[in-house]
Amino acid sequence: MHLVIDGHNGDRQRLQDPDIVYRFLDEYPDGLGMTKITPPHVYTYHGPQPGDWGVSGFVLIAESHISVHTFPDRGYINIDVFSCKEFDPNLAREQITETFGIGEVKHWLLERGLEYADTDTAFKELEEDRSALVGKVS
Repeated sequence: MHLVIDGHNGDRQRLQDPDIVYRFLDEYPDGLGMTKITPPHVYTYHGPQPGDWGVSGFVLIAESHISVHTFPDRGYINIDVFSCKEFDPNLAREQITETFGIGEVKHWLLERGLEYADTDTAFKELEEDRSALVGKVS
């Protein structure tokens, strides 16, 4: 599963605080039942334009990774939670919204790597693909 978050109208103080981003990345995986395999890496970036700055960070988890990019002057944050282990996307969104004081959240949930999940899933996907091809050839 790959949860993609675009957060708008976030708390600017929280979005510019590297310690909050670090704590989020340090604690968040445990709350979702994931396994952190590295400490979080967090950086503050200042770009060439005045509003082009923010805090970015990521943490590697055994299941994949979680990344955060904030833009405090815009009240904007984007977060990716990519995991080969299933997790509760509603809980994940709630924790993100609360941590960063986000007023509006847009999200997408992508299902990735399904054919590698288990043999039952792989065979089901293969049969669906074959059926679709047979229908096109007829």
